[in-house]
Amino acid sequence: MIDNLKKILNEDQDPKAIEKITSKLENLLMSNEEIGYIAVQKKPAVTIFPDSIVVTNKRIILCKPKNLGLSMEFIDYDWDDIAGSFVKEGILGADFTFTTHSDLTHTVDYLPKNQARKLYTYAKEQLDVLKNPKAAPFVEEVKLESPANDLIEEVQTEEVTHFAELIPSNDGIRDTEVEASISEEKGLAHLSHDELFGKLQNYKKLLDNGLILQGEYDRLKSEILKYL
Repeated sequence: MIDNLKKILNEDQDPKAIEKITSKLENLLMSNEEIGYIAVQKKPAVTIFPDSIVVTNKRIILCKPKNLGLSMEFIDYDWDDIAGSFVKEGILGADFTFTTHSDLTHTVDYLPKNQARKLYTYAKEQLDVLKNPKAAPFVEEVKLESPANDLIEEVQTEEVTHFAELIPSNDGIRDTEVEASISEEKGLAHLSHDELFGKLQNYKKLLDNGLILQGEYDRLKSEILKYL
């Protein structure tokens, strides 16, 4: 706070006015509240009891002397309540004006131009902080995927009582092969020895694969042997 006051006093401020204001503000400042700038009214004629405006990191405070300077009225607005501010410079000084979200307008006139500019700059910085707060660190929420087991679709099972329906039967194949073999017997007489021998080998393969029974094989074999 002392450093800020030194800076303010270096900008054509009245030391007595600044000292008087700060002494009264000591009991008004909140914890962690710091004065950013103080602008004091300076009218063309001699100003005995000037108005002043104080900006802190938390609010704007209007200071108006009352009762011939024996008391002072303080009106404050938090930065959240401030809608905007602007400065209007004239020949004899500048006017600092700010508006609130409740459509109230306050103006402090006859401020030294340099002080009004500093006041406006500080106010704009505070409003910009409210409009564009620093982005909070982004924490990406990682959603754990469900276990693979949860994705397995439940399949309704059916009890099997007739296993024969599920197991392919070789009877049809066996009957077909046998019928074909028997039908071919009619033409055995027209086959050569090599062809008959080949048929006998085929019947042996059918027997080995379980497609015909031993008795059937013996019968077919005896039929072929008749022509060898």
